[in-house]
Amino acid sequence: MKKYCLFSLSILLSVVFGLQNLQGQTNTAKPRKPAGTTETPPAFDPAKDPPFLGANQVWVDSVFNTLTPEERIAQLIMIPVYSNRDQAHIDSVSNLIRTYKVGGVIFFQGGPVRQAKMTNRFQSENKVPLMVSIDGEWGLSMRLDSTTRFPYQMSMGGIEDEKLIYEMGAEIARQCKRMGININFAPTVDINNNANNPVIGFRSFGEDKYNVARKSIAYMKGMQDQHVLASAKHFPGHGDTNVDSHYGLPVIHFSRLRLDSTELYPFRQLMANGLGSVMVAHMNIPVLDNTPNLASTLSKSIVSDLLKKDLGYKGLVFTDALNMQGVAKFYPPGIVDVKALLAGNDVLLNTMDVKTTIEEVKKAIENKEITQEEVDARCRKVLAAKQWMGLDKWQPIETKHLIEDLNNPHAEYLNRQLTEASLTLLRNKKNILPIQTLDTLRIAALAIGTTTETNFQRGLARYTQVDTFFLSPNSSIADLQRMKERLQSYNLIIAGVHKLQLKAGSGTFGITAEMNLFLKDLIRTKPTIVNVFGNVYSLAKFEDVHKADAVLAAYQENELAQDLAAQLIFGGIGAKGKLPVTISNAFRIGDGLKTQGDLRLAYSVPEAVGLKTQDLAGIDALVAQAIQEKATPGAQVLVAKNGKIIYYKSFGYHTYDNQTPVQNTDLYDLASVTKISTSLAALMKLKGEGRFDETNTLGSYLPMMAGSNKENLKYRDILTHQARLQSWIPFWKTTVRKNGKFKWYTFKADSSARFPIKVADNLYIHRKYANKIYKQIKESPLNQKPGYVYSDLSFILAPKVVEAITGQKFETYLKETLYKPIGATSLTFNPYKSYPQSRIVPTEYEQHFRKQLLHGTVHDEGAAMLGGVSGHAGLFGNANDLAKLMQLYLNDGTYANKAYIGGNTVSAFSKCQFCDQGNYRALGFDRPARPGAENSNAAKSAPAESFGHSGFTGTYTWIDPTNNLVYVFLSNRVNPTRDNSKLSKLNTRTKVLQVVYKAMEKAKSSGGGAASVQQ
Repeated sequence: MKKYCLFSLSILLSVVFGLQNLQGQTNTAKPRKPAGTTETPPAFDPAKDPPFLGANQVWVDSVFNTLTPEERIAQLIMIPVYSNRDQAHIDSVSNLIRTYKVGGVIFFQGGPVRQAKMTNRFQSENKVPLMVSIDGEWGLSMRLDSTTRFPYQMSMGGIEDEKLIYEMGAEIARQCKRMGININFAPTVDINNNANNPVIGFRSFGEDKYNVARKSIAYMKGMQDQHVLASAKHFPGHGDTNVDSHYGLPVIHFSRLRLDSTELYPFRQLMANGLGSVMVAHMNIPVLDNTPNLASTLSKSIVSDLLKKDLGYKGLVFTDALNMQGVAKFYPPGIVDVKALLAGNDVLLNTMDVKTTIEEVKKAIENKEITQEEVDARCRKVLAAKQWMGLDKWQPIETKHLIEDLNNPHAEYLNRQLTEASLTLLRNKKNILPIQTLDTLRIAALAIGTTTETNFQRGLARYTQVDTFFLSPNSSIADLQRMKERLQSYNLIIAGVHKLQLKAGSGTFGITAEMNLFLKDLIRTKPTIVNVFGNVYSLAKFEDVHKADAVLAAYQENELAQDLAAQLIFGGIGAKGKLPVTISNAFRIGDGLKTQGDLRLAYSVPEAVGLKTQDLAGIDALVAQAIQEKATPGAQVLVAKNGKIIYYKSFGYHTYDNQTPVQNTDLYDLASVTKISTSLAALMKLKGEGRFDETNTLGSYLPMMAGSNKENLKYRDILTHQARLQSWIPFWKTTVRKNGKFKWYTFKADSSARFPIKVADNLYIHRKYANKIYKQIKESPLNQKPGYVYSDLSFILAPKVVEAITGQKFETYLKETLYKPIGATSLTFNPYKSYPQSRIVPTEYEQHFRKQLLHGTVHDEGAAMLGGVSGHAGLFGNANDLAKLMQLYLNDGTYANKAYIGGNTVSAFSKCQFCDQGNYRALGFDRPARPGAENSNAAKSAPAESFGHSGFTGTYTWIDPTNNLVYVFLSNRVNPTRDNSKLSKLNTRTKVLQVVYKAMEKAKSSGGGAASVQQ
């Protein structure tokens, strides 16, 4: 009668509403209706047979025929195992397996290698291979350390590209198989339509049944296509409860119509798509079974009648854990298990007393409560599933490289894609995001709820200068007032809310009244961007948060989510996600704004541009070799392709004493890379503005050169190093007497009005000495023979040229017109003025002039005598900020949708000017001297169109417009002495870039889609 009623109800609803079946729409986003509307349920296809029903029955029969009646019962039992417990626990599990031949185990907390070894032992001890299971809703990391943690289902509920969720299911399945796991108890298909649900919440795909069904099907198919069984839970729907069934028995007072049209909807859809198993929840549902205190797990009306008969489900039916208080508080171990079996469940999960359970089942057979034939049929079903899972050909798990295999680059990239696609932008007043201008902003990055620097703050700092502040969760009113005063001078606050309690039912998620008041006042008085890392329902607990200039929901607090949220704010990536639940009247299901990505450099992985992480491993080996052979104490290496930084690592130490490890934020002396980063940058910018012309002469821009042999030198010849200028002049030598001491009017040990310019520690030069340097250059003879000679002299004069044209100080002009606007704030002269020594990498212990370790002051003697500011040397910076300027060059003068160097000037300057005369140089830039050569100034595969520069201290940067590449290598090979030329002899800098070209060639040959490599 119940079957007839349900069937009639489905037909009636189908006729009345005429809706189409959603089967097969796993990758198609359904149009969203306005919040608050109700969609009517469609007709349902019948349940499709689970995949294991087509198993090899020969193997099933052969195994089944060897089992005793007790062993057939044991096949229906799964016992809990922990790989983080002691040997006594392992031995006790082993004893149960050997004694009773149980059918499977469910692993809980532990580690991969420990679990793999336990699995190998247990499998070798059992008569029939064990079905190994795990609760891995967001991957193995839900239970195992050292594994990839994929996003919570709630965060994926707003992802529009469901192919990503399918691929996640497939990757989780691949990791399960690598671990010898056969079934993953996922996905959670509960519809979380109760914001106070204490047990489901973030574990659900959301409150829309259609969305939950589509996402769950994608997840399920991804796993089962890899022959790992999925399990839809928690039947018949645990989403609208306010009691955690781990601790009590929720009571559901829904109507039959409500259950059929809402809670059961995703289960039906998954069944129609071949769902392998179902887990039954511990809930009391009077409309289906009005027995007091009876959990659905133990109800024959729910398991046998509704699930198996009415819905026609033929897959494996698992109980939820039988040691949970939703059932365990009413029945002792063994008794609860047999009741679950009598209700119709196929597999008993977390059986706590195996011996008693088998005895109680035998009693039930004797009492004719269940027949041996029924037990045998369920046993056969379990064996069929095991054969489909490949357990008929079980092999021991290889533990070598296990951790690496589980944390593979594909999984990392997929996790990144999922997290990026989930980020949900809920407010964006006046399109404040992505942030467009940087030089007009004074930004404070405020971490609310923590007192330590966050990954979010570090991520923001990659884009521009941000000052960090912290607001403890137990801040007093006085603390809040002090913080308000400290933030007064900032015109943009980026607030991250951290350390939120994850589960609903905790009231405020840990948000104090003081925090709430402070954030409310901050939003009212300052431009504020609010980023919530954690349970999205917490947004409802913040007063007036919807009035913030921008609100971003990241759903979870981990390094990746914070990293990507920071990228979204500055336009490295765009916003795509949609809200999968209604939070409040301000934030409703389906809300989510889109923003532009690729505005600035993004931080990603090689897979994002069609390359493979393992194909760039040669970079690590080359740098390690250089450090081992003492070619340099350490280095920073950065590779960007297609506007994405795909490789950025720091190696080694500041010096060979191995005291200070190199960090990505450390500053290096860029040496001659200064030429293209300062002088050339300024001249190209002025060229684009029509204020500089390379066909003009040096004398036309610099009156001090009037009457000299350099007055009529053309800048095209100067910038290509064929203007007959001397290579360099050792200016410092003219300051030293024969006895080795400095002339009295040149240097002093202390600063004063006459000697204010710092050259090095305890060494200050006369305030007018720069004029002597310029005079020496002016009076220096030209080379007798024409042709190419690399020279510093014109670049020493370049700041004076720029100052003459602009009326601004050279450093001021660069910082205000280029560095600050693009966020390259670490590019600076004299870093000792702004940065601690710990962040500045020292260069040489220089014995001939300054007689000290150069740390924070420029290595080049001439630049030092000019006060550290010159156009040929003197600039410091990290690889990240130098890459921004190089990316601007790659973009022909444009960055973040703004042209800083106009008129296609960069492309014109980077072209070879006199190749027909044997001079391969561009205007200021270096180019491949011998394209295709093994040991040259460029990588072997670098095309002739590529350009860049190298520096004496061990620096190098290269730009390849053909392959859309930016490369930066920073080192201090001159530490402790400039006489060390091993870095050049090893050719480390260009060989590292060649690794990238080889990876591109490999990707192209395998159809990976990376940009072509041209010889």
